[in-house]
Amino acid sequence: MLSRRAMLAAGLLGGLATRSARAADLPTIKLGSLPFGTSTWEAAVIKARGLDTANGFTLQATKLAGNDAARISFVGGQVDTIIGDLLWASRLGNEGQALRFIPYSTSEGAVMVPADSPIKTLKDLAGKKLGVSGGPLDKNWLLLKAQAKDAAGIDLEREAEIAYGAPPLITLKLEQGALDAALTYWTYCARLEPKGFRRLVRAEDIMRALGTSGDVSLIGYLFHAATVAEKPAAVGGFYRASRAAKDMLASDPTTWTIVRPLMDAPDDATFEALKREFLAGTPQRSLAVERADAGKLYAVLAKLGGERLVGTGSGLPPDLYYDGSRDG
Repeated sequence: MLSRRAMLAAGLLGGLATRSARAADLPTIKLGSLPFGTSTWEAAVIKARGLDTANGFTLQATKLAGNDAARISFVGGQVDTIIGDLLWASRLGNEGQALRFIPYSTSEGAVMVPADSPIKTLKDLAGKKLGVSGGPLDKNWLLLKAQAKDAAGIDLEREAEIAYGAPPLITLKLEQGALDAALTYWTYCARLEPKGFRRLVRAEDIMRALGTSGDVSLIGYLFHAATVAEKPAAVGGFYRASRAAKDMLASDPTTWTIVRPLMDAPDDATFEALKREFLAGTPQRSLAVERADAGKLYAVLAKLGGERLVGTGSGLPPDLYYDGSRDG
């Protein structure tokens, strides 16, 4: 006769086997993420809290080497979704590759300067060494140039000494004092704050100055329209799981124990800065409002970057945004 402990163990193993079998029967969503991308944070919460199976799919996260690898894997169908840029998604859509965009974050970046820097306004960047993460067509850089010209009357390309580079390099050069200011992405801004740097201007503030009614998600989860049509319930489940993970991170501090090992935060100050900025970027607005503001920014960026940036499209593709209330 089995002991009570043996019966409990057998029941537990049976339950695990049943759940494993059920998970194996569910459709899979393959997420391609960068090693230090924040989508790995969200994916970890989804897996740890069982939000994928609870929403009718199994999440399979694959780490990719960089943005180029992510785009290649997505276009080639090796992964179902990645975090991608709205402009790139729009360009593909206008070229006939129908995509769906799920807003992921409104956090973008900022111009950072040392706390004691004499640079107080955009006009003060004239004659200074300014590092720019990315290249000449980086959307934050285009927005900054437009705002500097409109608000301060200066042409940054002509009146400042510009150095382009990858975000880690630009951030390091700012810390070393080789740059007077740096335009970089929000995760690097958050890491600079505890080291004695401050924001001169946020990309989100520039967007509002250029006519948006609120913060706009310029990055989001991308799906091929064919994937949505092939497994609508799984994509709908992914959409709900993503929202649930963000809600947990916002409302339950213990959820961050899942994420912190992935954050490369050497101290509490850095952890808190990253946490604050991540939560601040959670999309809160309706798709209609989001799309309207994104259309305004698209027009501005298309004018500034031209065909090299947006291709031949004249606006956002009509069905670009994924409607979670309709699909799945």
